[in-house]
Amino acid sequence: MRLAVADAMRRSWTRPLATVGTSVGLDRLLAHRKIQSPKPGPTLYLLRAFALALKEQPEVAGFLIGSKVVHPRSFDIGVAVAVEDGVLVPVIRKVDEKSLSELVVEYDDLVDRARRRRLTEADTKGGIATVTNFGTFGLTWGTPIPLPNETLILGIGAGVKKPVWEEKLQAFVPATEADLELTFDHRVVDGGGAGLLLRRIVDLLQEPKNL
Repeated sequence: MRLAVADAMRRSWTRPLATVGTSVGLDRLLAHRKIQSPKPGPTLYLLRAFALALKEQPEVAGFLIGSKVVHPRSFDIGVAVAVEDGVLVPVIRKVDEKSLSELVVEYDDLVDRARRRRLTEADTKGGIATVTNFGTFGLTWGTPIPLPNETLILGIGAGVKKPVWEEKLQAFVPATEADLELTFDHRVVDGGGAGLLLRRIVDLLQEPKNL
């Protein structure tokens, strides 16, 4: 496992990688989560927003093969799962076409099988991007590295209570925010394109009922 992770990261690091970041408010998301059954975690909200944003901007999810950039036909996104001696990345297919409740069932099954080493090769192949939640370790930010066969990886840190200025009230109010980081292959995506994608993800997360 450790050698496989090391080899993947070595191959990833041969590319010019860059990272952009911003913060996102989580209060609407957390309030929406409370009334859902089954309850999706923040990772699944992020996964769904990522897929919808990529569907709107498929050129950002392209992958360089030789002298051509190939664009995805299906928005299949991996989810990084920490296991005892490394990381596994099972892939959820057609995320843009599935509801949050459908994603919960599939995600829980994949995470369980990943931790029990029951994933098949098909479960981990063909992703166009990955989502990672390092907030589960209490970390607030990070610089994730995309897999060698992917152009993008989106990470989210732990939610933190902060005073945020509310213009209508002319006062600071408590709000829960988390940092988002998007690492990308700069040969395929420029900083402007990555920034627009990240801003769109933030906008989608502010309307969780639409995810």
